[in-house]
Amino acid sequence: MSTATRFSSGGGGGPVSEAIKTKLQQAFSPTHLEVRNESHMHNVPQNSETHFKVIVISDKFKDAKTPIKRHRMINEALREEVAADGPVHALSIVAMTPDKWQAKLEKGESVGPSPNCRGGDGSLPPKH
Repeated sequence: MSTATRFSSGGGGGPVSEAIKTKLQQAFSPTHLEVRNESHMHNVPQNSETHFKVIVISDKFKDAKTPIKRHRMINEALREEVAADGPVHALSIVAMTPDKWQAKLEKGESVGPSPNCRGGDGSLPPKH
């Protein structure tokens, strides 16, 4: 399989997106990687990099039999970004082996966007 990297913005990303991409590539050598900045779906200022979905397909998940183990691996790779004082407020993770990913694709399934924000706690300034 060839390695694919995609950003939801269509052309690359900002510094947080780039850091996430680089760290996931280094940690997992993925056959498929998507870093989706979903911040625009939330009550944050325009051009924010606070809410992400990552789709990581890697052979390194073969020994991690449960989703929580795979999620922990990704959270560890991104520990600086997801720390309490880090730039990432929310991280949605899809982590699969290439075989599971291929089976999903063969069924015609895909990974859609996360749901739109339902308002949050109101602590952030309104976006303009």
